[in-house]
Amino acid sequence: MPRYSIAIVGAGPAGYFAAQALQNLQNDELQFSIDLIERLPTPWGLVRSGVAPDHPKIKSVSKVFEKVATAGNVSLFGNVEVGKDVSIDTLTEKYDAVVIATGTSIGKKLGIPGEELKNSLSSAEFVPWYNGHPDFADLNPDLDCDTAVVIGAGNVAMDCARLLAVDPSELEPTDAAAHAIEAFKKSKIRHVYICARRGAENAAFTSPELRELPDLEHTNVVISKSDIEGAISRAGESPEKHVKSNLDAMLAIANNPSKSHERTMEFLFEHVPQSINGDGKVQSVTFKTLSGEKSINCGLVISAIGYQPNPSEGLPIDGAKLVNQDGLIRENLYVVGWAKRGPSGVIGTNKSDAADVMKLLVQNLANSPRPKFDLKDLLHARIVSQPIWEKINNAEVSAGDPLGKPRLKAVSREELLGLGGV
Repeated sequence: MPRYSIAIVGAGPAGYFAAQALQNLQNDELQFSIDLIERLPTPWGLVRSGVAPDHPKIKSVSKVFEKVATAGNVSLFGNVEVGKDVSIDTLTEKYDAVVIATGTSIGKKLGIPGEELKNSLSSAEFVPWYNGHPDFADLNPDLDCDTAVVIGAGNVAMDCARLLAVDPSELEPTDAAAHAIEAFKKSKIRHVYICARRGAENAAFTSPELRELPDLEHTNVVISKSDIEGAISRAGESPEKHVKSNLDAMLAIANNPSKSHERTMEFLFEHVPQSINGDGKVQSVTFKTLSGEKSINCGLVISAIGYQPNPSEGLPIDGAKLVNQDGLIRENLYVVGWAKRGPSGVIGTNKSDAADVMKLLVQNLANSPRPKFDLKDLLHARIVSQPIWEKINNAEVSAGDPLGKPRLKAVSREELLGLGGV
C-alpha cells in the first residue's frame, strides 16, 4: 500500500491536529509517516508557553497530543530549526508534502511614538517570559512601579493584566516559570488598566474568562456600569450570541460590590493610544477618548493587539498570516493554524481547520510516494525525539510534584536537553 512521508513544521496545537487529521484519513490503501519538526526542545507550542498558567484545564489538551505522538506513525524532531538546520526547499524536495504549523509569534506594533521605550513590551515577549520559554528567560521586565497599562481587548490582554494583578500566592500551585513568580513576588504593581480602542460590544474577550474574574481572591475587578450600558444600547436588540454573553458577563462585574483589596484590575473602553511617554523609560501613556485627551501615569506598558508570522521562515506574509489559498502555499507546501488564518479562535479551532487542509493535501498527493529517507541523515542538531521529550516531561512533572505544582519547568535549552540526556 502507498505510504507517504509528510513533514509538519511546528509541534504546537495546529501541528498535532494536522497529524491527527492525517491519521484519521488513513485506510487500507493510504498510509502516512509523519515527521513533526519543532524548533524548541519541547513540543506543545502555546499549550506550554502561551496558555496562562492559572488555566490548567486548557492545558489538558496535551493528552490528545501525546496520543497522536505515540500512535506509531509520528516521529518528533525537537530542537531542529527549519531555515537553520534544514531548509524548507529541502523538505519539499524530500517529502511528499510539507505542512507549516509555526503559528504567529511576532507581536504587532502599536505604531505610536514611544513604543521603543524601555519597559514597553509586547505580549509576544511577556507571555512566553512568565511561561518559561527559553527565548525570553532573560526579558526581566521592570515591575518596580505602582501602575501598569495593558493595551488590547482579547484574552491575551486579559491574561497579561490578570497575571500582573493577582497575588503571587495564587501562582504558586501553577506551572508559571519560577523566575516569573519570584519577579511577581517583588512587584510593586497594584493597579493594572486594560485599555481597549473600541467599546465593550467590540471586545474580543470570551465570556468564560470574564466570568472567572470576580473569583479572584485578592484583586478588585472594575468595569464602569455606564460603559457596559452604553455598549448594550449600541449592540441593539439582537446582538450576536458571543457579544451578548460578553456584555452580560461584564455587566455582572460592573454590578459586583467593590472590595477593599489593594490590587485592582480596571477595564477602560474607547481609549485609543496616541503615545507612550518617558525619558528613556515608560512614564505614561496618552489616549484619545470621547471626552478628549487623557494620560495615565505608569511604569510598564504591554501591547496585546495581535500577532503575525515570523518572517525568518522565508515565506510570503500577508498581514497576520502566510499567503495561502485555503491552506495551499504552493505545490507540496501547506499551512495550518494561526499561520494560515491569522491569530483567531481558541485552541480547538485549529482542529477543524487542520482537518480541512489535510483533506486538500490528500487530494493533491501524487499517485506514488517519493523514495523513503531518514531526516536524521540530513541533520547535525541534538535531536529531541519522543522518548527524549518524555524523559524531559517526566523530570519536570517529578520536580513539581513535591511543590504541589503540575510541573517545575526547566527554562534554558541546555537544562532541557540535559534532562533528556541529549
